This record gives sequence, structure tokens and C-alpha cells, in this order.
Amino acid sequence: MSKRNLALVAATLVSIIYGVTFTIAKDVMPAFIEPFGFIVLRVGGSAFLFWICALFVVKEKVALADFPRIIAAALFGVVLNMLTFFEGLSLTSPIMASVLMVTTPMIVLILSAIIIKEKIVGKKAIGIVLGLGGTVLLILYGKSVGAGALWGNFLVFVNAVSYGLYLILVKKLMDKYNPFSFVKWIYLFGFIMVLPFGWQQLSKVDWPAMPDHIILKVVFVVVFSTFLTYLLNLLSMKQLKPTTVAVFIYLQPFFATVFAIALGKDELSLIKGLSALLIFTGVYLVTMAPPPVSKG
Repeated sequence: MSKRNLALVAATLVSIIYGVTFTIAKDVMPAFIEPFGFIVLRVGGSAFLFWICALFVVKEKVALADFPRIIAAALFGVVLNMLTFFEGLSLTSPIMASVLMVTTPMIVLILSAIIIKEKIVGKKAIGIVLGLGGTVLLILYGKSVGAGALWGNFLVFVNAVSYGLYLILVKKLMDKYNPFSFVKWIYLFGFIMVLPFGWQQLSKVDWPAMPDHIILKVVFVVVFSTFLTYLLNLLSMKQLKPTTVAVFIYLQPFFATVFAIALGKDELSLIKGLSALLIFTGVYLVTMAPPPVSKG
């Protein structure tokens, strides 16, 4: 399998894990752990795992001049990204949150064109429109949420913008360093920044009273939804452009729906099938390898 195909598989796995995470995280908070307390646990646990892994990979010194970019990546990719997402998810529905996240590819598309001058070719633009169309169809057909979820929806949208900025910032670091050389710093700075927001909430958690299945879900979010997904995203970004990685967010509401159906919380329909077809077609068009440049 080519490196590009491996990168596409990694990006797909990220979408599957995130699609499952919407429901799993919602089961944990705010009933057992409040959102910001959960984030401290998530970021702190992942920072520990990244620093442990860094001990076993190639040692590489990060230039002092790159630390401002690393701190900015921590701010947008960890702190603002997670604070707004978890707080928003605690106020809105999992499916609506996953659907709102698909605004990220459009944001990355615009930011990439402005910041790194990435050209947007015809098929990629068509793919993004198709994926967005499938997601909007899913929104219109999905269960409505109460007016009280409006603030939650806005926070999830802010999360999408923040993640879009992170993808742009981290791409230049990817081109220069081994991922473990800088991601450990991103999470260390991220942990320091989220600690004031969530320490009080985390200190109130009644661990002895927490059911075993909830503890397993907490572990899943820390190990799989944070540590593993960031590794897989970094792997995919080695071979793919930020706009290509971002478009996989379109798959999240699809996998979130599949997971809900598997648990008996939703049912399959013609509209959902059509939405899935549009989303997959969009992803296919965006992820097609560019045609080889002819010489002569």
C-alpha cells in the first residue's frame, strides 16, 4: 500500500473514532465529569502518553524560533478546540455537534488559500460542495434540538474554526520535524493552558462512585479519541494537504449515525442513505491523487 493510501486510511480511522466519540463523551459529561474537568484529564493523559512515546523515537531538537508556532498550535488545536467542543457538546446533541464540525473543510479551504496560497482545483471544490450538501441534508432531516442548544451549537462552530487554524499551523511543523518532536510540546503547553479552566471541576469528580463502564469510556476518550487520533492525523498530514485531511470531517456525522443505529438509538432511511452517498462521493473527489504532470 502506498504512503498516500495509508494516509487516507489513517484519516478515515480518525473519522470513525471521532464519530463514536460524540456519543461516548456525551455519556460521561456532564453527569459524571463536567466538560472542562474532562478536558484537563484528556489533555493531561495524552501529554503523558506523548512524552513517554517520545523517549523511544528519534531524538530531535526543536528550534527555539518554532516555539511560538507550537504554542499557537497548542492554543488552537488543543485549548480553544477542546474547551469549545466539550462545552458545546454538553449543551447540544451529539449528531448536531458532529454535523456542525463539517464546516471545518470550508474554513480550511479559505485559510489555506489565504495563508499558504493553496490552489483549489475543480474536483476538490465540487467534492467539498457535495460533502457539505450531504451533511446539510442530514441536518435538515435530523432530530431538532431545543432553543437552549443554540449557544452549544455556536461553541462547536468556534471549535471547527479553531481546528481549521490548527491544521494550517501544524503543517509547517510536519514538514520540518518528526511528529513526536513537537506534538509532546503542543500537549504540554496545552495542558498548562487548560489547567486553570478545569482543575476545579476535575477535583469534584467522585471517582469511587463512577460506574466501570463510564471509566472505560473516559479511558477511550483519552487514549483513542485524543492520543491515537492526533497520531493518525499527523501521519495523514505527512502525505496529504490540510484541505484533504479536513474534508474527512464530513465522515464524522455519517459514522456517528451508524454508531447510533447500531445501538438502536436511530434508524436507517432513504434520506440518510442519500446523505451518505453524497458525503462519500465528496470525500472521493477531494482525496483523488492529482494527475501526473506531463513532461515535454
